Amino acid sequence: MPMSTSHCTIITAIAAFFLSAAVGTAAADALPPYKDDLFSKQIVLQTGDDGAFEVIEYDEMRDINGRDQIPEKRVQQKYVSLGVKKLQADETLSLDGIRLDVTRVGPAQNPAFAVIFIHGRDGDRRLGANDYTFGGNFNRLKNLAAGNGGVYYSPTVRTFDANGVTAIAGLIRYASAQSPGRPIILSCASMGSQICWGIARDAESVKRLKGMLIMSGVSDPDFAKSPFYKAKLPLWFAHGSRDPVYAAADQQALFEELDKAKYPTHFTLFESGNHGTPIRMIDWRRVLNWILAS
Repeated sequence: MPMSTSHCTIITAIAAFFLSAAVGTAAADALPPYKDDLFSKQIVLQTGDDGAFEVIEYDEMRDINGRDQIPEKRVQQKYVSLGVKKLQADETLSLDGIRLDVTRVGPAQNPAFAVIFIHGRDGDRRLGANDYTFGGNFNRLKNLAAGNGGVYYSPTVRTFDANGVTAIAGLIRYASAQSPGRPIILSCASMGSQICWGIARDAESVKRLKGMLIMSGVSDPDFAKSPFYKAKLPLWFAHGSRDPVYAAADQQALFEELDKAKYPTHFTLFESGNHGTPIRMIDWRRVLNWILAS
């Protein structure tokens, strides 16, 4: 994939190791390490834009076959800690007349922060609550949130249109009401990114948000007109370079426009990664700490 001139700094393996270590140290303030040896030691192949852009090595044989007990269905046991399921509940919330099915992990009232994950097409709340798929990455997210006094919500989005945006705006209001003034981070994957972009246009939701993560998503050419943009809330992109569903180049072009405008943004490109790679490979601790520190 063509890179801009600023992306042409190639880092050696040794330098990549020290860069990864430095990033981990810098992000250690909010959420402490949790299984970082398994999830955070990623090889940085390339970096640019003063560190805002990075290419991470992805190897299917290592990162799926070498990680999963049953490829793409069940990760090895060492990647998960199931004690957090004691804090997990399936609920149906009534949000201004809209019924929304969610899986909640962590305290319903007075959490230190909230993370919301929006699935893509054909998904439901079970996708973001599954401990064993996607290399155990959702289990790590659960433990990072609930283990540090926060709450994690995985809702079922029935439509990826204005109705879906309205439902998630209601969930954001609900989460904010449980703990006024505390950070809320919205993350969206694949077609679910349409929900994130819709929320970015909703001024009331933006007032309650701390930042967003877009994984393998569509781009929004009108993002610069949104209240989210005007508020300069942090925005992290993650994409696989071989994504056959939504081209990484479209998201990268938006990132480059934002970066040139000095907007707080970050782009992680997983080299040779497919559509589901960011969900498996994203370093949740690093992303959450970056947004919380912004």
